[in-house]
Amino acid sequence: MPTYHLTPAGRRPNAPDRETGDDLRRHGGHVLVSSVSSDSHTWNLVFLQLLLEELGHKVTNIGACVPDELLIEECLRLRPDLVVISSVNGHGALDGARAVRRLRRDHPELSGMRIVIGGKLGVRGAEAGTYGPELMDAGFDAVFEDAAGVDRFRRYLAHGGARAIASSDSR
Repeated sequence: MPTYHLTPAGRRPNAPDRETGDDLRRHGGHVLVSSVSSDSHTWNLVFLQLLLEELGHKVTNIGACVPDELLIEECLRLRPDLVVISSVNGHGALDGARAVRRLRRDHPELSGMRIVIGGKLGVRGAEAGTYGPELMDAGFDAVFEDAAGVDRFRRYLAHGGARAIASSDSR
């Protein structure tokens, strides 16, 4: 499956132009790391935090089983440059779509904030296909399917956060 990129015309209405991604590339940026509300796994969050810190980012890790309300409160309070949502339990597509829709719908002042999701996004495995287009439509700026690996996420950060879907077959 190819990697999909949206053109600048595909940005959300009224979103600031953050196509250059200079805040993520030059200054590291502030990244908020979270799980979805039903996911109690923590090792993935610690790994992401360490990876992001190694790449020069300031990281706030709000942990596992994060209710949508807490995620939204922390986004409003911290105004991070990037929000990274991780899923290990396979409910990422369902819980993540709900959370990002609420955030985008109810808080237009956060419309320019980049939000990405990655990991095991569904419970049906390879037969389910990709959740990428659905999650992008819900409001995510990038989707990293679990089989795509961490290198695609690193490239995303290095290029300043262009909108993309990465699956195991993405090039």
